[in-house]
Amino acid sequence: MSSGGDRSAGRPAKPVTLYVVPTPIGNLEDITLRAIRVLREVPLILAEDTRHTRKLLNHYGIETPLLSYHQHNKVMRLDRVLSLLQQSDVALVSDSGMPSISDPGFELVVAARSAGIAVDVLPGPNAVITAVVSAALPGPGFLFGGFLPRRAGERRAYLQSVDSLPYTLVFYEAPHRLLATLRDIKLTLGDRTVVVCRELTKLHAETVRGSAAGLLQRFETQPPKGEITLLIQGVAAMSQSVDSEGALVELRRLAHTGLDRRAAVAQVM
Repeated sequence: MSSGGDRSAGRPAKPVTLYVVPTPIGNLEDITLRAIRVLREVPLILAEDTRHTRKLLNHYGIETPLLSYHQHNKVMRLDRVLSLLQQSDVALVSDSGMPSISDPGFELVVAARSAGIAVDVLPGPNAVITAVVSAALPGPGFLFGGFLPRRAGERRAYLQSVDSLPYTLVFYEAPHRLLATLRDIKLTLGDRTVVVCRELTKLHAETVRGSAAGLLQRFETQPPKGEITLLIQGVAAMSQSVDSEGALVELRRLAHTGLDRRAAVAQVM
């Protein structure tokens, strides 16, 4: 048996692939080693804003060519991109986070799969998950609604449609619409607990928690800037929160009576 020859002989050829690559939502260090490798190895990167993506590539010494693929040309570009994918791999990125999550990408993924092209979605940075963990609102899960409608009537109607859900409600919002949205939350959902996550992972990142009325007052005196992820406590979670506070009060009372901690917990539960 010969020890030489091409060891790759007989292996199936790797299929041409569309790589969906998440990029940092702020801090440039928040990118995976695999994402860097893919962006370096593919012949072409589709970018929402080529100038923005070029800054990331320059930071990591990546010289891969870029082609714009954004909200206004994504349909027009489809045929050209699918033609390129017949011959070689292509990576898709957005300005930040995961493509297709309130960013261009959905149509391309659908078209690629329909054409029999392999799609490989890399895990990585995402503002929604980061905000949910940071907000730490109680509930059985969360519901992500993308961007709320811009028009007040449509926004209020949408909020009313999710009024009775127990899940933490998560939305992206523009800073210049935050005050109007907080007013509509108070009007349609009541004065619930709201969390505003601003500029996540960036130098001036902050997470602000309070009632809808309280946050409205805060941001009226100090207008918000930067990218915002907005979280609203769910209905069932509100009562759970009250119950939890009551339980803590009862545990403290029982502790003062000298009751063993384990027995006190069992009694309250």
